[in-house]
Amino acid sequence: MNSFAPRVKFAEFLRPNSRPHTLAADQDADLVGMRWYGYGPFHREHKPALRITKKTHFQIRAGDIIYNKLFAWRGSFGVVDSALDGMFVSDKFPTYELDRRRVDERYLAWFFRHPDIWEQARRMSTGSAALSKLTLNPPKFLELEIPLPRMEDQLGIVAKIDLIAAAVAKIEDGRSKAEHADQSLVWSICDEYLRRCTARAKPQALSDLVDPERGISYGVVQTGADHPSGVPTVRAGDLQWFHVATSGLKKVDPAIESRYQRTRLRGTELLLRIRGGLGELALCPAELRDGNVSREVAVIPLRPRIDPRYAMFMLAAPANQRRMRGHVRGTAYLGINLKDVRQIEIPVPNMDVQLRTVEEIVALHDKANGVHRLQVHASGLVGRLIPSVLNSAFTGAL
Repeated sequence: MNSFAPRVKFAEFLRPNSRPHTLAADQDADLVGMRWYGYGPFHREHKPALRITKKTHFQIRAGDIIYNKLFAWRGSFGVVDSALDGMFVSDKFPTYELDRRRVDERYLAWFFRHPDIWEQARRMSTGSAALSKLTLNPPKFLELEIPLPRMEDQLGIVAKIDLIAAAVAKIEDGRSKAEHADQSLVWSICDEYLRRCTARAKPQALSDLVDPERGISYGVVQTGADHPSGVPTVRAGDLQWFHVATSGLKKVDPAIESRYQRTRLRGTELLLRIRGGLGELALCPAELRDGNVSREVAVIPLRPRIDPRYAMFMLAAPANQRRMRGHVRGTAYLGINLKDVRQIEIPVPNMDVQLRTVEEIVALHDKANGVHRLQVHASGLVGRLIPSVLNSAFTGAL
């Protein structure tokens, strides 16, 4: 960092303003946490009095400068906004009053998002060698430095950063809306083909479309500890839309897995998430032959007259997804019973129609994915813009 402006210690414009507060026995509390990398404080939770064991807290006010002692090296700095006024923090979150005659609040907030301050905090933090134990105590916090130009220059820098940040936010919002539109397009396509195929063939229950010897079943109830030479097992989080994330699958002890022969995979089944979420569908990859699934996943071994990709798209159609959600049971752990899964219906035209339907949906899906990849690439470029702008801002190059 060059010397476009003198570097000034925080002690020259920040003054501690601790507000200890003892909560009443029946007093609930809105507690605040800190985001990393300069993104500031946020409302973490509303905690009922009965769950608060330590009654001594500290009240924060709008405009306070605040940081987290334990994660200063991760950039846990920020300015308290009006929405958090009057909320509470623990003693791990010191607060300070800013001398606004010397430093513009927005200038300081943008500096909190620059790696220079994170690196200063890392060097000054003390504690265990493990980074998670590093602590920046208040005396050291006030020794941190910031390049501090004249107030009029601070305001000019802030205006430029705000302008660029607004443009970036607009681009990101457009990308997010476009991505949502792409996803909606895929579901709409599935719904349209479900209607078309229903007009050509009578819907049949899944229970009539599967291998009668295996039926529709869920897998291992208690997967136990990861076993180094165990059986790869698909759990709820591994099952994504039209894809199984095979890296990092849990390996279940063969002695446990052997009790679930009905769901041992052959590499041709359709997999449906039925617990801990609902609806994600994917084909079992050939590489998972002889693997298994957990109780959160239903294995649907279709008869040869049903193309599994065709069934996957029919079940992914929003109309069928709504039917599944209509059968969700439970409170803390939502899911759908296998009985209800077996009753879901899909139309079954001849194999030529099924394959043509799959081909057309896949082609449209691939186009949507291509657009999505371009959006992700563009988002990556835009995401690197703000750090570059901040680097320029705090070296005098903006």
